[in-house]
Amino acid sequence: MTRQFGDLGAGPYKSLVIRNAMVIPGHGGPPAGPYDIMIEGNMITQMVPFDPVAAERRGAGSRMTGDRIIEAEGKYVMPGMIDLHTHIRTLPEEIEYVYYLKLAMGVTTMVNAADRGYANGMEEAKKSAANEIIAPRMFPLVSYGAGTSFKGRQLDDPAMASQVVKAMAANGNRVISMDPLGWSLDLVAAIAKAAKENGMITSFHLQPSNTAVTQAVKAACAGVTMIEHHYGYAESALDNKTQDFPRTYNYGNENDRFREAGKVWTYTNKERLLNEVADTLVKCGVTMLPTRVVYEANRDVIRATSLPWTDKYTHQALWNWNLPNPAYHGSFHYDWTSDDEYYWTTAFRLWGDLIYEFNKRGGRVAFGTDDNYIWATPGFSSVRELQLQRETGMHGLEVIKTATLNSAQTLGEPQLGLVRPGYKADLLIVDGNPAANLKYLYSFGDLALDKDGKMIRTKGIVHTIKDGVVLNNARLMEEVEKMVQASRKLAPAVDVMRDPFRVGKP
Repeated sequence: MTRQFGDLGAGPYKSLVIRNAMVIPGHGGPPAGPYDIMIEGNMITQMVPFDPVAAERRGAGSRMTGDRIIEAEGKYVMPGMIDLHTHIRTLPEEIEYVYYLKLAMGVTTMVNAADRGYANGMEEAKKSAANEIIAPRMFPLVSYGAGTSFKGRQLDDPAMASQVVKAMAANGNRVISMDPLGWSLDLVAAIAKAAKENGMITSFHLQPSNTAVTQAVKAACAGVTMIEHHYGYAESALDNKTQDFPRTYNYGNENDRFREAGKVWTYTNKERLLNEVADTLVKCGVTMLPTRVVYEANRDVIRATSLPWTDKYTHQALWNWNLPNPAYHGSFHYDWTSDDEYYWTTAFRLWGDLIYEFNKRGGRVAFGTDDNYIWATPGFSSVRELQLQRETGMHGLEVIKTATLNSAQTLGEPQLGLVRPGYKADLLIVDGNPAANLKYLYSFGDLALDKDGKMIRTKGIVHTIKDGVVLNNARLMEEVEKMVQASRKLAPAVDVMRDPFRVGKP
């Protein structure tokens, strides 16, 4: 049955046809077409190459038709993107704010931290799976042991890992967060093994407090599915084996934590990192999940706080959480120096080289944003993450593949990630070719020249199709704008980032 979501969207349809679209398959290959694409319910069932000459000869009645037809001449269809690490935060930021932004800029599936509690995360995932709400499909990222009766020393015991993971799988969990577990490599290996045996995956943020025990190479060879962020790589190639923490370092002080996380890249052994470490990571079969966008502010915080979409689309609650404040996670720019930005600029360059070498040598790079933190606004950060992956030197088609087929394979979802019959109808209809310009995926599109040489602005992703439900992305963005404007009543009396640049402010 076709469900109506007002003027925001509708679907799935008994039969939906997208006509005359160029197709980016999602496996790294180039665009092809145009195609007429048949979707029945939530599945792609046919793709027929469209020959306009033959069609004119046969007549209009020879083409596929359906309950709804979308004319897509001049548009590109690609798979919906799969964000393997993101956040939904808490009130007063509306949950729809996150969902609408993610969808409007191309994310149809996400591994989201259960920021609003385990029960809420699982319930929202069920509602999305049933298309009861407008939201990406969800696979909540949950801590080891969450939702089970196991506690304390039971969770610290490698011998118990099989029982714990089996209980998590029985609860419908798919993705285990291993963030604080690097203190015990035996425990890491036991959980990774149990996860594979139970059809689950493991996601590891290698906390600097534990990299003396578990760096990226050790985690990879212990069998974890994916390593998040940048942690543990430079530490795997240190000449002295121990990160040179200042003697006053406090992991609980995020200013210390993030400063040294960038600085370690300036004294790691580059030759070892880009060869021995890269080769071993590939050999051990781990997936890289860089989430570069959430760290970009560290190399230029003023730029990050002055992006043009901020006033219209960044929720005031998110802005408030981002303001420098030791009380909030990810709000550590209260003593952030030009040296710190140098460390992180250097880190980005070498980190990018590692991603490039890892990919070139056969490693799998996947897609995640970790957005809704550190000046990374949801949705916009999805596109920016692709741009930052392109910055590593990876081909644009490879970059798109990280967010489509690579992420589907990492998640263990064989019917996601490609535009092909037999795959789920998670699709993007884009005004322009994102293989040529990733910025066409932004809701505001990008400037381009039309066939007459006139400057135009493209329209971004016109429709996101999630599980056969066709969304009106322009309307989603209008709803986001309303939420943001209503949130301005939460603005603080003193804004240490904005006040120096406001006209009339002393």
